Amino acid sequence: MPQAMRDIKRRIRSVSSTKQITKAMELVSSAKLRKAREKLERTRPYFNTVVRSIQQILSSTEGIRHPLLEKREIKKTAYIVVTGDRGLAGGYNSNVIKLVENEVDGNKENTVIIAVGLKARDYFARRGYEIGGEFLHISESPEYSDAAKIGKLVVELYKEKKVDEVKLLYTHFKSAISFNPEVLRLLPAEEIKNNNDVKRNTLIEYEPSPEEVLGYLIPKYVQSAIYGGLIEASASEQGARRNAMQSATDNAEEMIEGLKLKYNRARQASITQELSEIVAGADALK
Repeated sequence: MPQAMRDIKRRIRSVSSTKQITKAMELVSSAKLRKAREKLERTRPYFNTVVRSIQQILSSTEGIRHPLLEKREIKKTAYIVVTGDRGLAGGYNSNVIKLVENEVDGNKENTVIIAVGLKARDYFARRGYEIGGEFLHISESPEYSDAAKIGKLVVELYKEKKVDEVKLLYTHFKSAISFNPEVLRLLPAEEIKNNNDVKRNTLIEYEPSPEEVLGYLIPKYVQSAIYGGLIEASASEQGARRNAMQSATDNAEEMIEGLKLKYNRARQASITQELSEIVAGADALK
């Protein structure tokens, strides 16, 4: 067998092995995506209920004061950045990171990064950003306890006036092929009362006081919003990885078909050459 044909067969085996890996990863991501979507559907009603409750309290109580509602001059901002711990997910991680850089706009001295996922931690640590917290190996299967830890951290930073604003940057899941990075401002929580659907003329009494109720409810809102973002991002990551692996598998199949065609042509040329040599040898014997 000519050397060129051996090289082509070696490449076909190599691409076939890669195709098996990408196909397996595609199947695994599809299974994880299905579970993440089910979790997402269970999470959204809880988050919506908490948001409506806080909106109702803020809209029905005039002059309420609370540290987590306090607006102040924005000198330092904390960004909760949700990325994955692994790559091979197309533009999933880079799109979130790009959104953060657009938000920061070069003002990294007044920025604190709360990194969720190895990709966010490594990227911003290498570039000299202040890392206020890191939560690793939770991106694919987040739990509410993870969101509670992140929420407790950012609430303390805000209460202690180490930051003046907290934003959550995550990837919102729309469908298996559509997911977009988004920004959600968590603190101060004053902005969540701006909702026209809330009836402002309803008389509501709170025990022991609206401030006490908000002191319990706003941290729950922050934790619920973070948990919702983690679940949205988890589903988006699996969708992005499945799409990336599907594209890789399709590309591998195209390469294999092209290499097979090239191999057959080389084989045909080799056979033609051998026949020509046989015919030439027969003519020489006459």
